[in-house]
Amino acid sequence: MSETLSRRVGRLVSGGFHALVDAAENLAPEAVMDENIREIERAVDEVRAELGRVLAQKHLAAKKMADESNRHEALGANLQAAVNAGRDDLAEAGIAEQMDIEARLPVLENTIADCAAQEKELEGFIAALQAKKREMQQQLQEWRAARQGTGGTAEAGGLSRIARDAEKSGNAFDRIMGRQNAVHGSSDAAQLAKLKELEDLSRNNRIAERLAALKAQQK
Repeated sequence: MSETLSRRVGRLVSGGFHALVDAAENLAPEAVMDENIREIERAVDEVRAELGRVLAQKHLAAKKMADESNRHEALGANLQAAVNAGRDDLAEAGIAEQMDIEARLPVLENTIADCAAQEKELEGFIAALQAKKREMQQQLQEWRAARQGTGGTAEAGGLSRIARDAEKSGNAFDRIMGRQNAVHGSSDAAQLAKLKELEDLSRNNRIAERLAALKAQQK
C-alpha cells in the first residue's frame, strides 16, 4: 500500500471535524461535513482497489509456488531415471534446475506472507474508514436535528460538541508503511568477476554432490 494512501486513511480516521469549526465562519459547516463523508467513501474505494491488487498478487505467487514445487518433484523422478541410464549430463542439468527452483521458493513464500500482512492491514483500514463514516453520519444527523429544533444558537453549540467529540476520538492510525532496501556492491569489476567465479564453483560442487548421492542410492 502506498504511503500516501496510508497517510490519507490515518488523517480521515483520526480527524476531520476540526475543519467544520473553521468552515462555520463561512456559514457552510453542513457542506463541509458532507464533503468529508464523501471523501471517506472515495478512500474506501481506493483501499478496496489496492486490496484487490494485493489479493491478485498473493494468488499468483501461491500458484507459482505450487507449480514450482510440482516441477521440483517431477525433476526428482527424472533425475533417478537419468542416473539409471548413465546420463550424467542430463542428471546434472536436472539438478541445476532443482537448485534454481529451491532458490526461488523462499522468495515466493516471502511474497505470500507479505501480501497476507498487507491484506490484513487493508481490511483493517476499510473497517476503520467505515466506522468513521458511521460516526460522522450520526454526528451530522444530530447536528441537523439540533439546528432544526433550536435554530441558529444550536448550530454553534452543535459544532462545539462535535469538536469536543473529535478531540476525544484521538488518532486511531499513525502507521506508515515503509520499505528499506540494502544495496551491496563490490569495489571493482575484477572483484565482481572473482565472486561470480566463486559462486559458479560452489554451485558446480553442490551439483556434483547431489549427483554422487543419487548414484549412491543405486548401490
